[in-house]
Amino acid sequence: MRLPYALGVLALASIGADAAAATESLALFSSELDAQWDFRDVAVSEQRFSAALSRWPSDEPQALIVETQIARAQGLQRRFSDAHATLDAVVARLDGVSSHVRVRYLLERGRVFNSAGARSRAIPLFAEALGLADCADDEFYAVDAAHMLAIAAPAPEQIHWNMKALALANAAKDARARGWDASLYNNLGWNYHDRGDAATALAYWDKALQARERSGDVRRIREARWTVARGLRSVGKLDDARAMQLALAAELEHAGESDGYVYEELAEIEMARGDAKAARLWAAKAYAALSADPALAADDAKRLARLSAIAAGNGATGR
Repeated sequence: MRLPYALGVLALASIGADAAAATESLALFSSELDAQWDFRDVAVSEQRFSAALSRWPSDEPQALIVETQIARAQGLQRRFSDAHATLDAVVARLDGVSSHVRVRYLLERGRVFNSAGARSRAIPLFAEALGLADCADDEFYAVDAAHMLAIAAPAPEQIHWNMKALALANAAKDARARGWDASLYNNLGWNYHDRGDAATALAYWDKALQARERSGDVRRIREARWTVARGLRSVGKLDDARAMQLALAAELEHAGESDGYVYEELAEIEMARGDAKAARLWAAKAYAALSADPALAADDAKRLARLSAIAAGNGATGR
């Protein structure tokens, strides 16, 4: 009687090994697909994913994963109806797929709701994604889900979820999952900054900069330097903040690039220093760059209105 039982155990072990191998293969596919993102040009990213989709039969899990990223690109372009329609087509084919595919679907459905301002609908989706990913040791997307809970949750809960995400990242075996640390330090900095604790915010932003420098990603390093300079302004170190932002502006100009957020910060720093003339010049440059961003115009019209007022010489107190 023992031999059939032993054979059954071996068969189950084989099935489990095959499932694990399939999940690992899909995780590798997801990693390679995520590398196709260019969040500075979401429309181009959508085109890349559409081209990738044509290479997979519609019933393959890879096709479903690609479609989740098409939906994300649509949502980031504020085409929420298109994004939900794309995800509706995905959910109709989820029966029998691995937890990895389900996690990717849940994350993107949640992100679309969150981007559209429906946070209460997004939170349960992120929580389900976190539970599934954590149980399956899908480390990168478990951190992603916890980090999205920190974004969507009410303000008093955001630090908790970012700390949860950071703990998952620090404990991960997957190097890609551990690479979340810089983003999480950045987000924790903003959590504390929003609470009025600029010193703690700056400490986290310093950690984020150190993590970015270890990664070697020039664009991300620049973003982290900008944020540290923003923290320096908040703690009153205006000369240091100004020097960092001017260095960034010069570096970008040398590379043939520009950044409206750098110009905006320089305008705010000059306002805080009492140099309204210099502030007007930077504010005009910032407004010209940032007013072309439809997402900013939709989500933060007051920010653009302030830049317009400073450029016109009507700025009041610093932001």
